[in-house]
Amino acid sequence: MRRLLVALAAGALLVTASACGSSGDSGASDSGSSSGGTTTVKLGLIPIVDVAPIYLGQQKGFYRKHGLKLQISTASGGAAIVPGVASGQFQFGFSNVTSLLIAQSSGVPVKAVSNGIASTGTEGKDFAGIAVEKGSSIRSAKDLEGKKVAINTLKNINESAVRASVRKDGGDPDKVKFVELAFDQMPAALDGGQVDAACAVEPALATIKSQGGQVIASPLVDVAKDTTVALYFTSTQYQQQHADVVEKFQQATAESLAYAEAHPDEARQIITTYTKIPASVLAQVTLPKWPAEPNRESVEALAELGEGDGFFKKTPDVDALLP
Repeated sequence: MRRLLVALAAGALLVTASACGSSGDSGASDSGSSSGGTTTVKLGLIPIVDVAPIYLGQQKGFYRKHGLKLQISTASGGAAIVPGVASGQFQFGFSNVTSLLIAQSSGVPVKAVSNGIASTGTEGKDFAGIAVEKGSSIRSAKDLEGKKVAINTLKNINESAVRASVRKDGGDPDKVKFVELAFDQMPAALDGGQVDAACAVEPALATIKSQGGQVIASPLVDVAKDTTVALYFTSTQYQQQHADVVEKFQQATAESLAYAEAHPDEARQIITTYTKIPASVLAQVTLPKWPAEPNRESVEALAELGEGDGFFKKTPDVDALLP
C-alpha cells in the first residue's frame, strides 16, 4: 500500500512549490522541519478561491503566531493531494469531501482536521456552477446527456454533484461524458469547443462568465443545503505522532477561516497573489462560505451519492473521517 501511495504521489502532477516557505525546507522529513521554535509543514493546495483563507492567514501571521511556517505546493485536484499526504510528501492537504471518502473507504489512512469551505447554498449564486458557452443549445442539466462535461478530477465531488443535478432535472447521469481538465484550463476548452460544458469553480467560473458563458445549474446546491465541499486533512499516522503540530494547524486555520469570512474584500484581494485572475474579472468572483465546522448532513449526502454511483470499494465511515 505504501509503495502504491508513493507512486501515486509522484505522478500526481504537483506543480512547483510557491514562495510560501523557505527554499531550504525542501528536504523536510515526514514530521516537518523545526527551526528556532517554528515548525515548517508542507501543505498541498489547489490554486482556487477556496483556499484564500490559508494565504490570508499567512499574511496576517496566524500560522506564525502558532509556531508554524507553511511550505505550499499546488495540484490540479484533491485526488492528487491525498496520496501525497498519505505517503508523507505533505503533512497537510486540502481535498474535496468525496475524494477523502473514496480514500477512507479504500483504506488510505486520512483524517480531516479542519473545515475547508461550503457552498453558498443559493442557486445561481454559488462559487461553483455548470457553465456552457454563449449561444449553447444546452439549457439545463438534463441536456448534458451525451455531452462532454469538464470536471477537474474524475470520481470526485464535482462528478457527484453534476450527476445529482442531471438526476434532479430528470436526466440520466450515466449518459454524460465526463472529461478530466484542470480548472484553469476550462475557460479556454469551453471557448474553443473541446467540451460542451464545464463544472467550474472560482476564479475559472468568473472567467467563463466574462467570456459570455452561462451557468445552467448550481450542482453543489443540488447536493444538499450548505454543502461542505472540502476539508483540510492529514494522515492518521501524522496525527497520532505529531498531535501538537496538528493542534497548532487547527487553531491557525480556524482563525484564518473566521477572518476570511468576516473580511470578504481582503479574501477576494488575496486571490490575486496565487492565481492569474485579471483585476477586471476579480470583482465578479463569487466567494464560498468558510464556516468553522463541517455540515455533517451534507457529508452523509455525498457519501450516499458516491455509493450510489459506485465510487467506493466499501461504505465509507463518516465518523472516522470527520474531525
